[in-house]
Amino acid sequence: MPGGRLTLHERECIAAGLADGLGYTQIARQLERPASTISREVTRNGGPGRYRADRAHRATAARARRSKAAAAPHSDATGFTIDNDAVRDFAAHFAELLVYDGMPRMQARIMTCLHLTDSGSLTAAELVRQLDVSPASVSTAVGALAKRDLLRRERDSRRERYCIDDDTWYRTTLNLARAADVKAETARRGAELLGVTTPAGARLDGIGRYLDYLGQQMAQVVERWHRSCASEQ
Repeated sequence: MPGGRLTLHERECIAAGLADGLGYTQIARQLERPASTISREVTRNGGPGRYRADRAHRATAARARRSKAAAAPHSDATGFTIDNDAVRDFAAHFAELLVYDGMPRMQARIMTCLHLTDSGSLTAAELVRQLDVSPASVSTAVGALAKRDLLRRERDSRRERYCIDDDTWYRTTLNLARAADVKAETARRGAELLGVTTPAGARLDGIGRYLDYLGQQMAQVVERWHRSCASEQ
């Protein structure tokens, strides 16, 4: 029923809809469920390519048993109540937005958890528990995020913590601006090689000029934003 837990039949409908290439909104409309419920269900059970109705149903039952075995609802180290459905819906939606922008799903889920913590930091064990995934999955995703300067590692006693801060997106945007500069230079070299009077050369020259302009504008915008934030402090 709407608002209750998904039934096995509903999960089978979700699996069928994914196999047919339907989006979360279309599936949700068929089941008369919120799209966020479908998104969360699929995200927690392997993603669109790995979702299986029977496996998802068993996993949900197992989570329910573990929840009942707990002494009482509690707050995790993540800074929000882990049995809060509204927060879970928001987290699933936030992660989907990151995935839509091209971020791999596990990286998106980790970034979402970090953004929803008051401290902005979690250990590997906390991420494994919160996301219900393997340590290897967390390690691989964290390594990729660190390379992109989206998080940093800090040593906390005997444990390693993964952290974000207020400058995370500022640094990332500057990295994108630098990447645009590199692509612009590559496009210009291609234009020179082919000759700017040829159709292919002219195309590459236009790409180079656009990327050069884009990189400059991105760098200027984030610098202005950074200065604006600094002046407000």
